[in-house]
Amino acid sequence: MNYVRPKATRLFSAAAAVAAALVLAGCAPASPAPESGSEAGTPVTGGTLVYASGDAEPTCLDPHVGGNYPQALVASQYLETLYTKDASGQLIPWLAEDSTVSEDGLLRTLKIREGISFTDGTALDAAAVKANFEHLLDPETASSTGFLALGKIASMKVVNTTTLELTLSTPDSSLLESFSMPWVAIESPTALKRSQEDNCAAPVGTGPFKVESWKKQDAVNLVRNADYVQPVATEGHDGAAYLDAITWRFIPEAATRYAALQSGEVQIIDNAQPDTIAAAAKTQTIKHLDAPRPGASNRIELNSSKAPFNDASVREAFIHAVNVDASIDSLFFGTAPRSYSPLSSAEPLAYSAESLFAYDPAKASELLDAAGWSERDAEGYRVKDGTRLTLTFPVSTSQSIPAEQSLFEQLQATAKESGFDVKIKLLDLSSWYGELFKNDYNLVSAPYTKVGPSVLSVLFHSDSTIPAPSGYFANLSQVKDPSLDALLDTAGSTKDEAERKDLYSQAQKKVLEGYYLLPLYDQQNHFLYSEKLRNVGATTAVATPTFFDSWLAN
Repeated sequence: MNYVRPKATRLFSAAAAVAAALVLAGCAPASPAPESGSEAGTPVTGGTLVYASGDAEPTCLDPHVGGNYPQALVASQYLETLYTKDASGQLIPWLAEDSTVSEDGLLRTLKIREGISFTDGTALDAAAVKANFEHLLDPETASSTGFLALGKIASMKVVNTTTLELTLSTPDSSLLESFSMPWVAIESPTALKRSQEDNCAAPVGTGPFKVESWKKQDAVNLVRNADYVQPVATEGHDGAAYLDAITWRFIPEAATRYAALQSGEVQIIDNAQPDTIAAAAKTQTIKHLDAPRPGASNRIELNSSKAPFNDASVREAFIHAVNVDASIDSLFFGTAPRSYSPLSSAEPLAYSAESLFAYDPAKASELLDAAGWSERDAEGYRVKDGTRLTLTFPVSTSQSIPAEQSLFEQLQATAKESGFDVKIKLLDLSSWYGELFKNDYNLVSAPYTKVGPSVLSVLFHSDSTIPAPSGYFANLSQVKDPSLDALLDTAGSTKDEAERKDLYSQAQKKVLEGYYLLPLYDQQNHFLYSEKLRNVGATTAVATPTFFDSWLAN
């Protein structure tokens, strides 16, 4: 069953959005919506929220550096963005007050909101925003996500304290979407003048919390920003956050995280496993927040730059050789509806093509025979000119939950029946990146979160085979198709929304029909939390939870 879920936003309850979409689709909601208003009781000020993350601990708390999701999760508590999403999923100004663009799309003028200060006392102004963009675009920062998001900015000019002019190399229809992401969040320009080591340890923002300390391999300690005022009035309360503090712990082992939640040692965990989500649904004390990320779907990408996947027939054969649906059904307990799109269901412009991805071993066999892989060796694997049909599949244990790793093993087993020898290599994050840099992979699963359909350019434009300053390149299927580049370039520059939708649909169709990827499901973003934690559900544009309105019941 296919459905589109409303986007999770800073100003909207993500779980309530999912529940509403499920009801409209004729299904029961997977979990209760978060409390709000009188249902949550009378807010209590004080207390320390303990959050337990299963993601790899960031090496830097500044999301400008690198730019991965674990950074966004914690940084969303102390940094804010120029734009965000409202209750209907529309972009609205946040630290920015307004934005205009010239008729040719090459001059973007930003108006910066007045009266806001960073927690070190520095005032937010146009010069501060310019300093942030310069920081992101400086190769020494080693940014990836933010660098790619701002790549079309050619020059900047501070007109006055509240006005910043951006001259673009080409029109960029996704720029405001990029401004809503934590990897492009605005930091104190005073703090940015420190060494990168100092800024990584304690970035300074305008958010409801601030970094007090970071004990590596243990926890980041955040404390309330007593002077915080929301830039835009919302349905939430005024003034500072209710919570005194947040202790952001790192507990890699899923069972240990869940046990800590059950015991009350922590109040919320991320990377919740499907079996624990199912178990929690049977309790009265643990609740579930499902906040699908925007950008790309979770997918396996097929490296088209080297044998055997430089042959489109072999890519198509692999797609038909793996039984994805059966594996998802057995491992995910209904928490991960199957995707047939390069984009998340949180993206309104997602294009889906279910018919391309049927499990069909007979078709796979026919394609492999025609491609010259007609013989089998003693172990049943296909061979051609004495070479076995072997696929190297490095998997990051930091980014793939155990259920997903089991999914990959089941796909490995069904692929073997068609003659593919899939070699899964479980690696830590650093070693995994190393395999990618060496081009030592045929299959790879790499999450990529970005607001808006322009993530397709990041993932599939030939320019994205060139590494960002961090060393990471995002076009892991290594597609180099001039006609696809042309579609993505035009889609990224047009101001006509109908044309934009049509062009991005054409681009997705081309990627899917080229069998460059195997879509699986939305990027899994499940949180379990104690019933003592109230008013949970507000998230940023990239579906990271925020706790400004949350409080702990006695």
